Amino acid sequence: MADIAPFSGKGRFWRGNIHTHSNLSDGALEPGQVIDAYTRAGYDFIQLSEHFIGHYNWPVADTRKFRSNKFTTLLGAELHAPATAVGELWHIVAAGLPLDFAACAPDETGPQVAKRAADAGAFIGIAHPAWSQLTIEDGRAIECAHAVEIYNHGCFVECDRGDGFYLLDQLLTEGKRLTAFATDDAHFKSDDAFGGWVHVKSESLEPEALLAALKAGQYYSSQGPQIHELSITGNELHIVTSPVNAISVMGHNSRTVQRMGRNITQAVLNLDDLKRSWSVVPDSPWLRVAIIDQAGKRAWTNPIWR
Repeated sequence: MADIAPFSGKGRFWRGNIHTHSNLSDGALEPGQVIDAYTRAGYDFIQLSEHFIGHYNWPVADTRKFRSNKFTTLLGAELHAPATAVGELWHIVAAGLPLDFAACAPDETGPQVAKRAADAGAFIGIAHPAWSQLTIEDGRAIECAHAVEIYNHGCFVECDRGDGFYLLDQLLTEGKRLTAFATDDAHFKSDDAFGGWVHVKSESLEPEALLAALKAGQYYSSQGPQIHELSITGNELHIVTSPVNAISVMGHNSRTVQRMGRNITQAVLNLDDLKRSWSVVPDSPWLRVAIIDQAGKRAWTNPIWR
């Protein structure tokens, strides 16, 4: 039986959000108010990812004073630089930046600032692809990326452009080893908080341990449902979840294999069924799992490379 990360790792799951804003940039609440809101909502950690741009004096929010033995913070920002394929500013989530991360040079591009942040030790995520209308060329350009933001709750509630799987799946099929993270991108000007997060598997709540786990893909993303166990034996995928109505496995083509019903908590899925419908469809080199509960809330694994 092959256990699948992060479910085979040591430690426990910690719930966190690495993309949200305070009034240090364009959010409505003070940093302490944002952190208090997430603490009361049952989160274990958060990152204030303020807009790293001259208009806001290039902020990397120093939230260390809000840390305790029950709640912690990561230091980071949402990096910007011109320009994507459609002429938009780049939006790049960088978790684990040093407080003295230098301001962007006038001619610095998105891929260049992302690389500089990665070299400084940051986890690099391509933010809200659908909202930014990123192309596959844009996705290819951030060669140092660790992940794609596959769900952004703020973009979903504001304009129904919260999904990023269209970009992630194409990049995976090209061989890019990326993971998938969900966030709020909350500004607290609308009902944009507590809609998407990550469950990070780590032996401690120390910021360094959480950052290392993010980089290693030791997490899954959720809007509510939980994945308790996941493993593969031969061509059978075994999964244990909180009660859901659908469990689906998908790869690089249109084929899926699923279990449907009411209040399902476990399933064994035959991965051969991913190719059985069309003999001309080759095996997918990667798989990922999505679960959907009765309210339509979802959770997603990171890609599983076969």
